[in-house]
Amino acid sequence: MPIKKENKHLYPKNWREIRDGVIAKANNKCELCDAENYKPHPVTGAKVVLTVHHCDYKPNNNKPYNLFALCQRCHNRLDKKWRAHTREKTKNKNKIK
Repeated sequence: MPIKKENKHLYPKNWREIRDGVIAKANNKCELCDAENYKPHPVTGAKVVLTVHHCDYKPNNNKPYNLFALCQRCHNRLDKKWRAHTREKTKNKNKIK
């Protein structure tokens, strides 16, 4: 997923290099569904642009074991619960204010 402007400071300056290395190590394919980078997705038909997923959801933890190359479909599916969790957390925080 693209890095949001307000979160850019959480990533290291060499993030592009790290990202490119993760994707190269995955042979330019999604590590879950084998969709190929820049080719039509086998399920959706949309152009695949691989992204890098942080398993622990911490953008400053860039250890190789924490990073996986994923297509947008797989990345969104993995992040779904995390997004719901953070959305609920934000909602509760705003209720307190």
